[in-house]
Amino acid sequence: MKRLRILAAACALGWHAGAALAQSVAPATPAGVAVPARPKVALVLSGGGARGFAHIGVLRVLRELHVPVDIVVGTSMGSVIGGAYAAGSSVSDLEQMARLTDWDRVVADRPAREDLEFRRREEDVLLPSRIEFGVHRDGISLPPAAAGNAALEQALARLLPAGTRDRPVNQLSLPFRSVASDLVTGELVDLVDTPLFLTMRASLAVPGVFAPVRVNQRLVVDGGLVRNLPIDLARKMGADIIIAVNVGTPLAPEKNLGSALGVAQQMINILTEQNVQRSIRELGPNDVLISPELSGTSFLDFRNIDSAIKGGELAARELSQRLAALALPAGEYALFENNRLATPPLSDTALPLAEVKVESSGRINPKILQVQSGLAQGQTRTREQVRRAANSLYGRGDLERVETDIDDEGGQRAVAIRATESSWTNSRLRVGLELASDFDDANRFALKVMHVRSSMNPWGGELRTSAQIGDERGIGVQFHQPLGAGSPWYVAPEAQYSSSSFDLFKEGRRQSRHAYSQRSLRFVVGRELGTWGDVQGGMVRQHLGARAVIPEQENGELAASTYHYLRYRVDTLDSLGFPSRGYLLDAQLAGRGSGADGAGAMAQFSLLGLGAFRTRDWAGHVYGEYAISSSGAAPLSLGGFLRLSGSLPESLEGNRIAFGRLVMARRIGALPVTLGGTVRAGFSLEAGGAFDRSEQEAAQSGAAFKQAISGFLSVDTRFGPVYVGAGKTVRGGGTAYLFLGPIW
Repeated sequence: MKRLRILAAACALGWHAGAALAQSVAPATPAGVAVPARPKVALVLSGGGARGFAHIGVLRVLRELHVPVDIVVGTSMGSVIGGAYAAGSSVSDLEQMARLTDWDRVVADRPAREDLEFRRREEDVLLPSRIEFGVHRDGISLPPAAAGNAALEQALARLLPAGTRDRPVNQLSLPFRSVASDLVTGELVDLVDTPLFLTMRASLAVPGVFAPVRVNQRLVVDGGLVRNLPIDLARKMGADIIIAVNVGTPLAPEKNLGSALGVAQQMINILTEQNVQRSIRELGPNDVLISPELSGTSFLDFRNIDSAIKGGELAARELSQRLAALALPAGEYALFENNRLATPPLSDTALPLAEVKVESSGRINPKILQVQSGLAQGQTRTREQVRRAANSLYGRGDLERVETDIDDEGGQRAVAIRATESSWTNSRLRVGLELASDFDDANRFALKVMHVRSSMNPWGGELRTSAQIGDERGIGVQFHQPLGAGSPWYVAPEAQYSSSSFDLFKEGRRQSRHAYSQRSLRFVVGRELGTWGDVQGGMVRQHLGARAVIPEQENGELAASTYHYLRYRVDTLDSLGFPSRGYLLDAQLAGRGSGADGAGAMAQFSLLGLGAFRTRDWAGHVYGEYAISSSGAAPLSLGGFLRLSGSLPESLEGNRIAFGRLVMARRIGALPVTLGGTVRAGFSLEAGGAFDRSEQEAAQSGAAFKQAISGFLSVDTRFGPVYVGAGKTVRGGGTAYLFLGPIW
């Protein structure tokens, strides 16, 4: 009877005391005596971008205190962490995946460079800027989001336990719900029975950062706009006690509101903060609100994960006494946790593909997508292999979303891929700058644009037009035509025109100005080698002209010639600005015989290679270049920053050049991910020379080779890599440099 009086008193005191006393006496309760059920605990995780990693720190403390979580509700990043936890991920798994994921890639505007098609990588070489927008009859269209979908969706998939990606949220180890915002009506969208992956992706569609998602015919975005801390949803799911974790971005002080961007961000934060405060007012006296101190972590500060996790852990520990009142005995908690983690994975067995169906929106031929995916009927593939093949289509650069449905039946596998074309990429314009200066006489500037019109016919023909103004002017047009839907073989006719001029001075006065021009027609036949390279050959008809502009003279043609060439290229670099892995190879052979046009015989060979590497905070590359020409002129040159630093650009000329360098740089900071990438400080060791045939013996003995060193600061921006540095040639001059653009 004493135990009955104790239990009755516990019921009268409320859920906290009742749960604790019931747990302490349950093992000795006589048969037939009713024991009060413990309260259902709901964990409600708010959105907050990178600040949401604090949720992992809170989960770590709940695990240590043996606090059970019966219901999980989340918004945005809270949906990501909460969804993975409800699906059976351990806290250790979440910590590991958070740290190992390259979040800079996740919030990048496109897939990783090594995942792009080779032709898209080639565009980076021609114009390294990432400033792009669509150009259509109706005007200019901007990308729907700053970040692409490919890396985000791959990262979300890795967070989830095996076999749970496509599982409806109402069939997880723990009841889980998330919310999104209807972009058309502004209404709250309760994601009830949607697949887990789609639920997380929809709730994380931060406007302007990630593209909207279509769920049940509704276009939805981040749920934080309407319910960033959905406490009411947890109540509807039967929660008795709520542990709410608020990691939303606080309102900025007035001093930070001096820009249009700051004001716009503040408006969004006001809307979010207002709905958060309404939700907080719904908390009862038995509920727990955890608000981590994250002043050093911003919404997009994905490089500060450890600090965010620590902030969540510290905030939870400050409330450990209140949380401990909800704890289970060690044995019961271990059983509870084992049941949560015991999500039997679907066996990822390789099965024959009975059907591969590809659908696409827009102008893209589905047959091209199927060939490019590498999936075909009769192949034997696992689910992971199918998804990886489908996601490789993002490398085209013109797809907004790729959805993959996999249906297994009768020992066979049916695959359906739905590709949504980006609304702006089939006619896009890229704008960029190139700048080089030694802060003295050697200055070069160019404003460049490149327009690409893709999917012009069922075989995927593409028209690329480029132009530039500055010290050199030029325009070029190339039509790239695959020889079949998805065929690696192609033809590419091309026409180019360029011109430049320079002045001759005497005693400070300009004596004359000379202009040079070049016109060329090129016809190329080539074959793409997967996504990493290509081989091509063709014929070029070239006209070179020159005239004096001041004093004015008639145009004169220096040479007209026709030659043939063969070229082999490989490019697996992860970045053009400052690569840390991959390699680059470019080998060319060109030649002609003596022709009726009066041009003499010519043979040229060039080879350049770059291998990148990384060790902790240091990254670097080894670069080598060799070229030889049999023509009478001296068409090859060296000089300038990282090409014998300290010498003037292209100041060393000859019929043969040989050059090599080692570059090392340490990461010292980073720009916001929406503006660019890493900031590095580094140095180079360089050696090489340019010489003609009369100097070959000296070159072979090493007498003609020069050595140089440089130190620099590099910043990876959306306009391209920027270098500020100084170099010196051994027993030669020294020069300071400002350089915008890739350096080869």
